[in-house]
Amino acid sequence: MRVCWRKIPSQRNSMACLYAACQQAGYTLDFVSSPEKDITLYSLNSITGPSLFPEIKSADAITIVGGPHACARWNELTSIADYVVVGEGEFTVPRLLQSIEKGLSPPPGVATDTIFQQMDHTILLDGNPSFGEYKGYIEISRGCPFGCTYCQTPRIFGRFIRHRSIESIVRHANSFHDIRFLSPNALAYGTDGIHPDTRHVRSLLCELAKLPDKDIFLGTFPGEIRPEFVSEEAVNLIARYCSNTKIHIGAQSGAESTLKKIRRGHTLSDVWNAIDHCIDAGFTPVIDIIVGFPDETDEELLDTVSFCREVSGIGYVHAHRFFSLPGTPLEGRGSRDLIPEVISALGSLALSGRLTGSWNNPEIRFFSKVPK
Repeated sequence: MRVCWRKIPSQRNSMACLYAACQQAGYTLDFVSSPEKDITLYSLNSITGPSLFPEIKSADAITIVGGPHACARWNELTSIADYVVVGEGEFTVPRLLQSIEKGLSPPPGVATDTIFQQMDHTILLDGNPSFGEYKGYIEISRGCPFGCTYCQTPRIFGRFIRHRSIESIVRHANSFHDIRFLSPNALAYGTDGIHPDTRHVRSLLCELAKLPDKDIFLGTFPGEIRPEFVSEEAVNLIARYCSNTKIHIGAQSGAESTLKKIRRGHTLSDVWNAIDHCIDAGFTPVIDIIVGFPDETDEELLDTVSFCREVSGIGYVHAHRFFSLPGTPLEGRGSRDLIPEVISALGSLALSGRLTGSWNNPEIRFFSKVPK
């Protein structure tokens, strides 16, 4: 039975971990640019996913879809795909492939147009490699205890944070010269995700530092840091063991009232404290923000612009435009229009090189990488 994976650049990390999971179960995935027999797998996000619906619906192959969009809208996708994986796929996808091969009913965690059973397990990261022959980032943590209103992560992976063991991370790290981590909050490694505790990060970095000829990057994409986890001790650890000169911090707004509305779980003061710690330790802060939340007022937008101007004097801003994601409390809410003053200010910062990102069009960063 031939099993194919539809290549979608924005889903590279899903491809890496599911390639490894299928390989462990005896299935080697063939990478394809269109559906091919016998089976073609898709991982769909909520921005680029809909553009692939016509292809999936007309495919002359058995189609299996998963990913963030499938988790949120599985009941809609059963009309265009043969099987929809709802939730984490490392255990479910190989079980489903075995069921198809043997002519059995799909396992729990898979929806069809006639049946659906809830997933009956939670993934243990140590039991599932982040990647196999096809490389991806080293996933050190999964899940998020916070409930930001715009984010799919806790709705897909749960609000209990799970961690890969140090031994497993070190084994993965042997595959790279540059070691980078995938995490919802890299400095939360080993913790409950709510209460900072640098002992676990210290132990991890100490072990990784023993590997010869390696550069460690912590607190950079794709494992940015929540501001309240940035302390003097934390940045000193990064300075001692890591090669990055920048630290990426998720602030998401420069308006205190917006942070409360989106249930971010930290204050603007936490953000500035984190920036100060970075500067004191010799790091350049890179601050993520989102503009255009549905209930954001003109005043709140202008507060965020003022914040961006201040940050740009000492670091960089990475800005995104709000995009309504299925399965979140803000599902179905469109981005509010940006007032001219905001467009002009962000545009000027972008021209100066101090601001990056798709702040005026949330789809650019995805569709620019989608194969035609």
